[in-house]
Amino acid sequence: MKRLEARIAGIGLCAPGLPDWATGRALLAGEADWAESAELGRLAPEMLPANERRRTTVLIRLALQAAQQALDGHQGEVPSVFASSGGDLEIVDRILQAQQMPGRPVSPTHFHNSVHNAPAGYASIARRDPAPSTSLSAHDASLAVGLLDALARLAAGDEAVLLVAYDHPPPPTLAPFRPLLAPFALALMLRAEGAGPRLWAQPATDGESRLNRPALERLRSGNPAARGLPLLERLAREEAGTVHLPMPRGTLAVTLEPEA
Repeated sequence: MKRLEARIAGIGLCAPGLPDWATGRALLAGEADWAESAELGRLAPEMLPANERRRTTVLIRLALQAAQQALDGHQGEVPSVFASSGGDLEIVDRILQAQQMPGRPVSPTHFHNSVHNAPAGYASIARRDPAPSTSLSAHDASLAVGLLDALARLAAGDEAVLLVAYDHPPPPTLAPFRPLLAPFALALMLRAEGAGPRLWAQPATDGESRLNRPALERLRSGNPAARGLPLLERLAREEAGTVHLPMPRGTLAVTLEPEA
């Protein structure tokens, strides 16, 4: 079997106190501390025209904020993989509430945004990109499964793939059933060849990787997309090594080799 590997050509990050990869890189390299009380701030991804942006939800804007950083102005067609453990739970809650009202007045915009591939669709519209896209969910393993899908695309012949993993805490009515600590999105622009740190992945049975700093570890364990923080930490520190991301069974061992 062909080894599943890639070059990392771009990184995007969006979370409370971590508005971009430059901020995240400094923090994860140990140059700054993460404030657990930090707020997400206003999200207005520039890749979306204003009229489209008004129709989006905070989850969609969260995903696209990270995606546009990883793309970094790339204009060509790029296949993509969007991974979210639960999708847009705010929209799910609004639709369920509407079902209990007289006449069941479900908003057409809410219905439009309720599909799991809504963020991928908005990204395609924004970039006028007809390249194929996959939107998947694998509960707490969504990031690892998304990465596996993206690497498989590269092994099958794609030159580049955009991976976006994202999740947002649900509204209070659904929070007891799916408690998430904070919003988080990361994006990786992966290429089959070229410059950038190299990674490769394979199934493993080791336990998932954790972080030494308590606040960041709570963020990592509190959002499925944030399970990628140990990988981002190694990238920030330009350290070689292997991190383990949770899979439905076992883990995905992701080995990183910084650019020479």
